[in-house]
Amino acid sequence: MRIRLFPLAAAALCLPLFALAPAADARAGMGSSLGSRGSRTYSPPPRTSLTPNWTRPMDRSMTPRTPSYASPAPESGFSRPNFGNSMRPPFAMRHPFLTGLAGGFLGAGLFGMLSGHGFFSGFSGGGGSFFGFLIQVLVVAFIINFLIKLWRKRSSNNTMSSNAGGSGLFGAAGGASSPFTSQPQQAPSQGVTLTPDDYSTFQQLLINVQAAWSAQDMMSLQRMATPEMVSYFNNQLSELTSRGARNIVSDIQFLRGDLAEAWREGTITYATVALQYSAIDVTTDSMGNVLDGSKTERQTITELWTFLRADGRGNWILSAIQQAG
Repeated sequence: MRIRLFPLAAAALCLPLFALAPAADARAGMGSSLGSRGSRTYSPPPRTSLTPNWTRPMDRSMTPRTPSYASPAPESGFSRPNFGNSMRPPFAMRHPFLTGLAGGFLGAGLFGMLSGHGFFSGFSGGGGSFFGFLIQVLVVAFIINFLIKLWRKRSSNNTMSSNAGGSGLFGAAGGASSPFTSQPQQAPSQGVTLTPDDYSTFQQLLINVQAAWSAQDMMSLQRMATPEMVSYFNNQLSELTSRGARNIVSDIQFLRGDLAEAWREGTITYATVALQYSAIDVTTDSMGNVLDGSKTERQTITELWTFLRADGRGNWILSAIQQAG
């Protein structure tokens, strides 16, 4: 009986982890960090008011990694771990309560086994109490999931509130006035000045790229993104098609934007900006049945998009997408 119940118990111990798993990302880029940022491809973008925490490093890039990008060898001795803004802290550090809870469950079970009373003797003294233990696990998972969602929602609201009216922001949610600053913004020490027209172009590219992605319009994507980004989009759309699925991102509402950095390399100008927007992101099968996402519930997304253009004669095009923590 104990052998049969062991797999069920193991699954129950993992329920809190599954309850906290985020929904799969299916928008353009599919929630990955892709593309190139010139010589800064493997350097984390500066933090912004919209992205005050870590930024996921590039998952895929055609820019070769050179020794100059490598991190210096750590010095001897012990030091406090530093995750910076380019690496996400491990799960145990982000959710210490959950880790301790699961460790307590597991430790109690292992103690029971070592003492010869079975895996669940540390929790209960009879088989009837085993189901009570499972119910307790489900309740704890629900509570933890609820508290973390509440904390994330409050953090997002606080960030948006603190950003309202900021001079460094070029977007404003739902305001009647122009969503862009009236004065040009200059990236510190980079000699690159971005105008309100540039920010308007970034906002429009965000909307147009997602629309072309949803329509699987590769011709339009080729006019708005680098060949590298187009190749990634093509591979992702092909993967969805092979599964008989289609992703549609609709009703995009641009909320806010913030400049991370802008610089020039030769004749190419780069600009990395944090973009926050909300949209309906849903993946369906060929019959229109929802596989992921929702047709009615909006998602709020914050990403770092890098654009480039040839000085004096080129249009801004998408060069990279990075996920913000």
